[in-house]
Amino acid sequence: MSQDEALGPVELAVIGFPGSQFSGEIAPAVADLVASGTVSILDLLFITRDDDGTVAGFELSEVDDEIAGPYLELEGEAGALLSEEDMEAIGELLEPGSSALAIVWENTWARAFVTAVRNSQGVLLAHDRMDAETVAEALAEVGSDD
Repeated sequence: MSQDEALGPVELAVIGFPGSQFSGEIAPAVADLVASGTVSILDLLFITRDDDGTVAGFELSEVDDEIAGPYLELEGEAGALLSEEDMEAIGELLEPGSSALAIVWENTWARAFVTAVRNSQGVLLAHDRMDAETVAEALAEVGSDD
């Protein structure tokens, strides 16, 4: 991507797996998002916290084929955005004996919008993201007021 091209919003999601039970089910869902042009993968990192509390991070190329297999099909420029400090911070979220997948993606669907804002001299003043559970709870609360 050149300096002149718009970059859509970039997000980090951390998905925990109690007992380090990684599932390949996430990979096809992410692959569908990539194939449709909805997102672009910028980085993937597998993080584990051993029973003794030791935290380790592994790039896709460092993970056993059994775990990495479904993720190898993902297209993207994965690598090196997540730092050692990020890995440690994510590791602190994990219970001993569990793992997580940290995935950084660009919301490529928003590139045209970002370009339009830039071209109209607009400036982003605030942006926030709410998780689906919080929104569902808020909508349920609003619906119960009727």
